Amino acid sequence: MIKLRAPEQTDIDQLFTWENDHSLYDAPLSRYQIWQYIENYRADPFATRELRMMISDEDNTVGHIDLFEFSPSDRRAGVGIYIDPLHRRKSIGTRALLQLEQYVITTLGMHQLWAYVAIDNTASISLFTKTGYRSVGRLRSWIRRGSQYADVLIFQKLFT
Repeated sequence: MIKLRAPEQTDIDQLFTWENDHSLYDAPLSRYQIWQYIENYRADPFATRELRMMISDEDNTVGHIDLFEFSPSDRRAGVGIYIDPLHRRKSIGTRALLQLEQYVITTLGMHQLWAYVAIDNTASISLFTKTGYRSVGRLRSWIRRGSQYADVLIFQKLFT
């Protein structure tokens, strides 16, 4: 059983660890920056054009799932997901993504979600494929990793 919820002050240390994972992000964040983000967080994607939800199981916060580039007029948004390495391969990402989809369909009236996935991120490719997303394109040299560049696949799921 998992649930999606808004970020809370008790999430600061966990978010600090995740947001400073140098294999994923180039720009580190301080605890103060994360505290400010949570303190000023508004769970209103129509106003902020984004939405972050923490993923919790029965005992722990195990990841987060985000909407970004939310377009109310086009009823679409990008989706990103992060699952703590200790909690991967337990279908948490699948359940969280499907819960988010139900929320965006029933509450936000969304038409579609899309995602950029690094070409070598086999776990995310598998997640989006098995939840009904289609690979609709490839962007070459799209993300920088140190002095190298990697391609990304574009995944899309239409709801109506």
